[in-house]
Amino acid sequence: MPVPLVLAHRGCTDGFVENTIAAFQAARRLGADGVELDVRRTADWALAVHHDPDLADGRPLATVAARDLPAEVPLLADALAACQGMVVNVEVKHDPSADPERALAGIVAAALADGSVAERVVLSSFDAPTLDVLRNAGLPVGWLLRSVEDVAAALPEAVDRGYQAVHPFVTGVDQAVVDQAHAAGLAVNVWTVNAPTDQAAMVAFGVDAIITDRLVEAVALVRGAAPNGETPGW
Repeated sequence: MPVPLVLAHRGCTDGFVENTIAAFQAARRLGADGVELDVRRTADWALAVHHDPDLADGRPLATVAARDLPAEVPLLADALAACQGMVVNVEVKHDPSADPERALAGIVAAALADGSVAERVVLSSFDAPTLDVLRNAGLPVGWLLRSVEDVAAALPEAVDRGYQAVHPFVTGVDQAVVDQAHAAGLAVNVWTVNAPTDQAAMVAFGVDAIITDRLVEAVALVRGAAPNGETPGW
């Protein structure tokens, strides 16, 4: 049975602030195969790792220069350095008001032009045109799908657009969806898989990656399910 990767959702958030260097380092210590993180633009178009469009103090991230970011908000290059040797799922956030032309996608693609970095990174987004920019740059991409979306119905479009993966919400995944995606040549990287029953189900279905907030439990489950000597792969 294929063994899924375990990706820490925004790093290890049990005792750490999400999307921080400390959260990524903790995920490594706890045995994660990789992390999922979010990237947005700053006022000077630096790549900041942050989930929400606004900082904790209420300032819109797109209006804050990189030099004025809070100390806990890393730039993408620093986050990738902290995750050296790990898989990194970079979710590219599309903000229509701050980036109507999707320039952020092109800047992310340029930042990942180094093959040694790109080979351990997959890009994801809910916004298909953002993914198209990244795909056209030769980067592996996965289409994020919300809980209300029909995963099976999205698979043909993902193939037509040249994507490498789909990233469905856990409630939309069953054995038939996984089998159909794999038959189409698409990896299935599932978010956010927290409940023990959901983690066990995803392993049984043969998904390619589990993105989770419950890192310790997921690592224990997957390592227990792995045949001796088998290394999880993307």
